[in-house]
Amino acid sequence: MADSLLSRLAQWTGLGRKEPQPGGAEPAKPDRPTVFVKELSPRSRRHLMRHFLALEDKDRLLRFGSKLSDEMVARYVQNIDFARDTVFGVYDRRLRLLGVGHLAFAPRETSRVSGATIKPVVAEFGVSVSAAARGLGVGTKLFMRASMRCRNADVDTLYMHCLSSNKVMMHIARKAGMEIHRDYGEADAYLKIQPANSATIFQEAMQEQVAMLDYIVKANFKALLKWGARVTGLGGKPGGGADQPPKS
Repeated sequence: MADSLLSRLAQWTGLGRKEPQPGGAEPAKPDRPTVFVKELSPRSRRHLMRHFLALEDKDRLLRFGSKLSDEMVARYVQNIDFARDTVFGVYDRRLRLLGVGHLAFAPRETSRVSGATIKPVVAEFGVSVSAAARGLGVGTKLFMRASMRCRNADVDTLYMHCLSSNKVMMHIARKAGMEIHRDYGEADAYLKIQPANSATIFQEAMQEQVAMLDYIVKANFKALLKWGARVTGLGGKPGGGADQPPKS
């Protein structure tokens, strides 16, 4: 019942909308699951750490531009400024992050695309998707949510920098119609964002509420499974109480 309600809410807010295909063709994967994108907070650092540490060396290279060690990954996660930047995540049923999008805001003067806007701030987007979740549209949904945040925050330029070999990022950039510049194995892409309106502000708020509801349902179901395992003696420490749902 909860999944059905979430699916209906997703369709209403645009989360479950199928992407148009070239030539008006039907989507290639009609059974693709709905992707709920949730805004993360400092309490999510543990989940972020687990996600990034699980990336293979080649995936860390594509995400960060170099093969970061575990220590450097941990430092990156600890240094995320949630008061300045926005981080989005997609959770699976076990509350593991399948994908993470980091939307970093910086003064125009410090950006490689400073000439593309007269606004004082530009946004840079970085995304990573777990190997098991690729091909499900997770990266695209994270990008769409990030672009909507830019739109509602009065930021008109969204920028991505990556290796030219990063097929995920390049696919997202081309699909979004971003202007791409390649140089020495690296690529810069930027997208001009339309101004916000009341509909986009409402849509973003509703998408976040639906994603939060999805998270709460998954968290409570996970806690229920742990409690049941302890009661039946199938797992956990004997005599322990039910776990509280993890904080987002």
